[in-house]
Amino acid sequence: MRVLVLALVLVLTGCSAIPSAYDLPLPGGADLGDRPYRVVVEFDDVLDLVPHAGVKVDDVPVGKVERVELSEDGSMALVHLAVRGDVRLPANALARLRQSSLLGEKFVELDAPADPAASPLADGAVIPLARTNRNPEVEEVFGALSMLLNGGGIGQIQDISRELSAALDGNETAVKSLLSTVDTFVGALDEHKGEITRAIEGMDRFAKSLEAKKGEIGEVLDGLEPGLRVLNEQRGQLVTMLTTLHELSGVAVDTVNRSREDLVADLRALEPTLRKLAEAGQALPQSLELLLTFPFTDAVLDGVKGDYLNTYLTLKTGGR
Repeated sequence: MRVLVLALVLVLTGCSAIPSAYDLPLPGGADLGDRPYRVVVEFDDVLDLVPHAGVKVDDVPVGKVERVELSEDGSMALVHLAVRGDVRLPANALARLRQSSLLGEKFVELDAPADPAASPLADGAVIPLARTNRNPEVEEVFGALSMLLNGGGIGQIQDISRELSAALDGNETAVKSLLSTVDTFVGALDEHKGEITRAIEGMDRFAKSLEAKKGEIGEVLDGLEPGLRVLNEQRGQLVTMLTTLHELSGVAVDTVNRSREDLVADLRALEPTLRKLAEAGQALPQSLELLLTFPFTDAVLDGVKGDYLNTYLTLKTGGR
């Protein structure tokens, strides 16, 4: 009777005194200790993660999920975690949504990145969306498999196999030769991988040099712009000039073709004269030298005493 009265009193005084299921402690949960710290994790999708779910580091329970809520703009889920105080994680820690087994419960896994920050993860820190992810759900895997099976993926594989068989039928020798050539080519690439690496590194250095001189290259290109504009404006005149040169070359070729026989005859007529000039040898230059100094040749200077020729000296003396 007293139990019924007590129950009636609890009902009449309101349901706020009765704890909800989420407020009840779960058996086997992590021990948070005396001074846990809180962390907020941003997830794009938390699936069916519920409060009191576990928080683990290296598969060791270190905390629990206190509550899950939407952000103010409704674009992401905010998961509030309570972590045991003696668990040290870097400030750039990662958070992943994991599943204990294929159909097991969800939990949040905290981990340190490959390049951990020097400062620790502080109380009230926020792990942003860029450092969180989740595993695919079983339903998603089966949905993708269903799309593959029902959407024609297997049929496409069958068509590809059939077309490959048709293409290779009767061309086995050519295919073997192609594979042998490819093997030789790949082997040659492997033998020269050092040179290829050096060439790529050289191209990288060249690109860095171009990057360093980007301003100068830009000035050069800007300086070329007026000249290119003038060329574009005079494009018609240039085309006319090239067309005229083409016509002139045609006329010149026609003229040479027409006068070829006369030109050959003139050259043949000059042949005796040129032969005699060649036979004259040194006599011709000596004759020309004498012609330019006549009548006072170099031989005359040998017969004259003194340094001057045709020089007269007149002396006058004064007297009384």
